[in-house]
Amino acid sequence: MAPRTVALCGAGMISGAHLLAANRIGRSVVAVASRTTANAQERAALVGARVVGYSDLPAGADIVVVSTPPARHLDDARHALEHGAAVLLEKPLTCTLTEADELCALRPGPRLLYAENLAFAPIVREFVRRTVTMGPIRHFELRTIQSAPTWGDFLTPEWGGGVLFDLGVHPLAIAVLVARATGNGDVERVSARLSGAETDTYAEVDLEFASGLHARVVASWEGPEAGIWDAQVSSSTSVVRLELRPHLTLEVDGDDVGFRGSDWKVPLIDDFGYAEQMSSLDTGLDSGRASNMDVEFGRWILEIVCASYVSAAHDAEWVPVPSGCDRSRTPWQLWRDR
Repeated sequence: MAPRTVALCGAGMISGAHLLAANRIGRSVVAVASRTTANAQERAALVGARVVGYSDLPAGADIVVVSTPPARHLDDARHALEHGAAVLLEKPLTCTLTEADELCALRPGPRLLYAENLAFAPIVREFVRRTVTMGPIRHFELRTIQSAPTWGDFLTPEWGGGVLFDLGVHPLAIAVLVARATGNGDVERVSARLSGAETDTYAEVDLEFASGLHARVVASWEGPEAGIWDAQVSSSTSVVRLELRPHLTLEVDGDDVGFRGSDWKVPLIDDFGYAEQMSSLDTGLDSGRASNMDVEFGRWILEIVCASYVSAAHDAEWVPVPSGCDRSRTPWQLWRDR
C-alpha cells in the first residue's frame, strides 16, 4: 500500500511542525488550506502542494491535520471525517465541552488522533516509565513557562481561553498519564488560580487524583523566551526530573541518565513527539485500534481545563471533574463572563 498522503487545514506556526513530521516519516503533503492565502501559499510552496479552500478538503489526502483556531476544530474535523479522511486534531480539542461531546458522538475511533505530541516524545515516555518503578509518589509538579506568543489570537477571549487552555494542556496531559500509569487513578477535583489582563497569562492548578495524590501544574506566558518546561516526581526513596526546555534532560536522583535527543535535521520533530504522533495515527488506521490519545482523552483534558476555570472564578475553591458547568461556554466565559 502506498504511503498515506496529508493535507494541512490551517497554515499557522504549528502546521510547520506537522509538515516536517510528515516529511520525517515519508508522507507527502498534497494540499494546504488556510484563512490566510499568503500562509497557505508559503507552506504549499515548500513541498509542491496545492492551495485549496477549507471546503475542498481533504482534497484527495488520506489524513487532514487540523490546526485552525479552536473555534473551528469541530467543524473542520467533522468535515474531514465525513469526506473519508482521518484527522490529526491539534490541541485544545475544541472550544467548548458541548463541541467536544459532538465530536465524541461521531465515534471516530482510530480515525481521529488528539495531537498531544508530548505523549509521543521518547523522553516523556521514559519519564513516565521511570515513575512507575519509584514507589508511592509524594510530590508531583509540572511547569510550562515561556514568553507570550506574538502571533495568532491566543491572548484574546475569542480564542476560548488563555495560557491554561492552550499551553497548559501539555503538563495536564503528562500529569494524567503519570497518575494512570502509577495506579493513582484519574483527576477527581481541582483548585485553580488564574491571572491576566484580557485573558489568563498565568495559571496554577492543584489536581487531586482518586488515590489522594496531589499534583501542581503551572502554566505561564510571563516567562523567558527560551522557556522552562519541566516536571519532577518524588517518592520516599527517589526523585525523577524531566526537562524539555531550555534543555532536554532526564535525571534520576540528581544523576543525568544520559538521554540524548535526535540527530535529525530538526531535532524537535523527534524529541517533542511530532513524528511518532503522525506514525501512531498510521498505526491505528492499519490495526483498527485507537491510540490512547483519542478523542475521549482530548475531552477529558478539556473537562479538567473547564473545571479549573470554574474554580478560578470562585476564588480557587475545589471543583469536581467533571464540574457540571455550562458545557456550551468557553473556558474564558466560565471564568470571566459567568
